Amino acid sequence: MDGYPGVTGADSTNQQERHYYLLSELQTLVKDLPSSFQQRLSYNTLSDLALALIDGTVYEIVQGLLDIQHLTEKNLYNQRQKLNGEHQALKQELVRKHKDAVLSCKSHNLGLLKSNQQTELETLDIRVREEQRMMDKKIVAEMDQKVIDQQNTLEKAGVPGFYITTNPQELTMQMNLLELILKLQQKESQSGIL
Repeated sequence: MDGYPGVTGADSTNQQERHYYLLSELQTLVKDLPSSFQQRLSYNTLSDLALALIDGTVYEIVQGLLDIQHLTEKNLYNQRQKLNGEHQALKQELVRKHKDAVLSCKSHNLGLLKSNQQTELETLDIRVREEQRMMDKKIVAEMDQKVIDQQNTLEKAGVPGFYITTNPQELTMQMNLLELILKLQQKESQSGIL
């Protein structure tokens, strides 16, 4: 740090102390992870992560990403609930219509009416299942896109271990790294460091 414009020896010493503190805290937190992930988090990776966390910017980025994710999840949940409500209303309306038709039906047409109503009900069930399947596909695609956006943002911010991937093991590793960052942020926030 010495030799860089605007960075004094005191700043350099403070940053070095903060780096050692963060690295020590990360090493402690890593012990709570499954051993398979502990083995993949080398000293260098943890040291690089500590360096990325020094100024607190990564905490802000992670918190922002978390807020966006929660809003997206809430929005998608509300869309799914709205669709379910619409489907229930359609079914109730069809059942009401069927009851009215049965009440006004002549007895000799009742068999044909019930057969037609059964077909109508089955058609509605198929439509409902298809609309729900399409909604679920949309939700999964949107959440997958959020993961890619998060990976991209964290990679651009220089957070080690983050890059765009769909590999389940790498995704789990990234989730563990995020958990470490969030736990460290919470610990620093509670102790008044942040």
